Amino acid sequence: MGQILLLSNGHGEDVSGALIGQALQSLGHSVQALPLAGLGRPYQQAGIALLGRSHEFSTGGIGYTSLRGRLTELVQGQILYLLRRLLRLLRHSHRFDLIVVVGDVIPVIAAWLTRRPVATYLVAYSSHYEGRLRLPWPCGELLATPRFQAVFSRDQLTADDLTTQLQRSVRFVGNPFMDPVLAPAAALPTARQRIGLLPGSRRPELEHNLLLLLQLIEKLPVAAELSVDLALVASLEDTALQALAGSVGWRLEQGVLSREDTVPITLRRDAFQSVLQHSDLVIGMAGTAIEQAIGLAKPALQLPGEGPQFTARFAEAQRRLLGPTVFCAPGDAGSRDNIAATAALALDLLNRSRSDQELHEQCRREASRRLGTAGGGTRMAAAISELLP
Repeated sequence: MGQILLLSNGHGEDVSGALIGQALQSLGHSVQALPLAGLGRPYQQAGIALLGRSHEFSTGGIGYTSLRGRLTELVQGQILYLLRRLLRLLRHSHRFDLIVVVGDVIPVIAAWLTRRPVATYLVAYSSHYEGRLRLPWPCGELLATPRFQAVFSRDQLTADDLTTQLQRSVRFVGNPFMDPVLAPAAALPTARQRIGLLPGSRRPELEHNLLLLLQLIEKLPVAAELSVDLALVASLEDTALQALAGSVGWRLEQGVLSREDTVPITLRRDAFQSVLQHSDLVIGMAGTAIEQAIGLAKPALQLPGEGPQFTARFAEAQRRLLGPTVFCAPGDAGSRDNIAATAALALDLLNRSRSDQELHEQCRREASRRLGTAGGGTRMAAAISELLP
């Protein structure tokens, strides 16, 4: 059995890397991980050892989405941190039989520098953005070399495109991050219609996103048949949530956020999978979570915020990636007009979710085209395992 190092650079990439790592461990391989951005919590939760200590930055490794994000990374020392991570990689890479990259050009370059055999899952790139993928230099040139023994894409369109561009086989076997949410989840209380709220996971962006979502829910009419569920990460505890919600007239009591003449919001901790599976409509301000909603054939409604991640620019790119079942209302992100238009669009989508078979079929079609079927992590791990002696 082989010694494998997972190399990733972002929270969503860490999630996928951890799932691939678990599948590789089940095949008998020894697996470690080196997250280039963030703490690598998904690896720790999966029982995968980290190569050295890690540190988390407020941009979550996605500061490239804005000038402010880039400046924040510089001030916080993220560039120097990345260089230290690369030095650690170079010092220890000789111990591993294979490097598995989960991400984009940065870990691709880093893996190439180790001179070790590499398998790459290009989860950050898709030809759906512009029809033909333009890989940043020198990503394409490196992937075409024999050192990169296998390349996996996040969708079939990208696999076909890169197979032609790189003149080598690029495979689409599914997306590992879909496996957990496609597995059976605990049921939620019966409701005729259900909205799932996904505010993201990074703080302090999470708090800003929540305030916008509360404003949005205030615009919805009170209806006994409607249940609104908030999938919230553990890092925002009840005390902090009460203070945040209280600052805008909401109160938290027994796991329910409420405000006079407003639809109540039920807090769902450790129930992300259940919220996704049982929602008729997902309203989100997140990256991977919206992708998972589309993979479950759910219509998704975006509410762009202030960032650093879920900005209007990020949301627009996400719509190109995930297709026509991701919706976004017009207007400046976070403005009163935008929030009102988003509420109106949410009601329209809820009504369509009852009887619009064309919408349901479109959601199922895009789920298959954009994200693939369950078992992506297992299939990818099996293909990676075949590369080892």
